[in-house]
Amino acid sequence: MISRRLTWIAALLTSCVCTINAEELETTETTETSQKSTIELPAWVKNIKFSGYGMLQYQGQDPEGNHSNTFNLRLARFILDGKIGDFDWRAQIQGTNVKGPGEPTVQLVDLYAEWRRFPEFKVRAGQFKRAFTYENPTHPITQGWRAYADVINNLSGFGDRTGEKSSGGRDIGIQFSGDLFPNAKGRRVFHYQVGVYNGEGINEKDKDNRKDIIGGVWVMPIQGLRIGAFGWTGSRGAMLDPLTGETRSVEKNRYCLSAEYDKDEYTFRAEYIHSQGWGAAKPANNVREIDYSQGDKADGWYAFGIVPVIKSKLHAKARYQCYRSTKEWSSAKTSYEIGLNYFFTKNLEMHLEYARINDRNLAKHDYNLVDVELDFRF
Repeated sequence: MISRRLTWIAALLTSCVCTINAEELETTETTETSQKSTIELPAWVKNIKFSGYGMLQYQGQDPEGNHSNTFNLRLARFILDGKIGDFDWRAQIQGTNVKGPGEPTVQLVDLYAEWRRFPEFKVRAGQFKRAFTYENPTHPITQGWRAYADVINNLSGFGDRTGEKSSGGRDIGIQFSGDLFPNAKGRRVFHYQVGVYNGEGINEKDKDNRKDIIGGVWVMPIQGLRIGAFGWTGSRGAMLDPLTGETRSVEKNRYCLSAEYDKDEYTFRAEYIHSQGWGAAKPANNVREIDYSQGDKADGWYAFGIVPVIKSKLHAKARYQCYRSTKEWSSAKTSYEIGLNYFFTKNLEMHLEYARINDRNLAKHDYNLVDVELDFRF
């Protein structure tokens, strides 16, 4: 009897052990299969961020003999940002009616990588914003107006005086920058940046094997305040000289004086730019013919303030600007502008603006302009 019981218990234990081993084997196989079917993405892929924004516009103006009012797709951009080790990178594509309604342009505007291991010394290479002025690198929506100031458009590489195609202030090259001298609270009070560029604008090779050198410095004595200066020396190659019929380079020698206060939704900024060097027969649109009638000097300035009326909801703004294409008052275009910016959410806002413009290049100098924009980010 005892022998039979022992045999039965042994058989039962053997059965349990076999069942447990089978379950363990099945679990192991399932886990291995699961692990084999899981693909681990590289860290740089996980760090890629997709974003973008759009700017929808209505604008009406009444210069004598040239009245207009139109809806316009001002700007659309699609952006990829990423990080690989100590490098940040960006690729940005833009669609815009840069030549006017009905003439859209799609182009690569940013493609660069920046080594950012140390705040004191960073290196950026590729296509990106030139190191000139405070307003140039400002986001088009954050900038808060119907357009960048006229002097920025003409003398900071947007629709440049030298005729290069609209490039949003960008060029191809390499830039060194950094922030130095942290104070007791760790806030760094001095910034420098210097870049070497082709000098031809976006998506263009160098035409004369001469490089543009642009640099800037500013101090930040208190939080929110920047006071700075910039310099630019270079050329644009392959310009047609109408006097000789030959091609030559035109000089670009420029400087800018800048001041800005930006804190707690209060933004005040003023800049003056001076340029020496011949211009093209027509700004922007990749024109390459020198226009000697415009002289070899130009300058301009702007000053604006944007203040909160209802915090994070409604801002009021005013701007005064002037651009002189020949550095003479006879060529001055002056604008007096007021408006409101209303924020539906942090990613959706409406801009309203009225401008009274005095353009001495026109037979009747004065006219009005109204601009309404709906801007969104995603």
